[in-house]
Amino acid sequence: MDGTGAKGGPAHAGSGALLDVEPLPGRPGIRASGEINVSTRLSWENALTDLSRRHTDVSYVELSGVRFVDVAGVTALAVTALNLPVGRVVVEQPPPQLPRVLELFWPSLNRIEVAPR
Repeated sequence: MDGTGAKGGPAHAGSGALLDVEPLPGRPGIRASGEINVSTRLSWENALTDLSRRHTDVSYVELSGVRFVDVAGVTALAVTALNLPVGRVVVEQPPPQLPRVLELFWPSLNRIEVAPR
């Protein structure tokens, strides 16, 4: 599923940026690849909204295929985690800027656990 709601297809933005989001096989969560920026933000936010609807205790966000995430993309992830009724989000293999932005703006956010690359 990509953030646009279509299963298995990438979200293309006018600038050529691409974000593909699909369910993780065998566990609750999503896998994203491409870039999370102003051009793909709507797709990213839609994918996070869908993730939060299916969240129970732990949701996984696997980002090994993400080359870049901007501050607004990290903000969308943080806000999603803050709005969950219970549990946490485990972010696996994010690009290096994601944990830096989390530490800078949300240093005490314990709803997100980052497993580095």
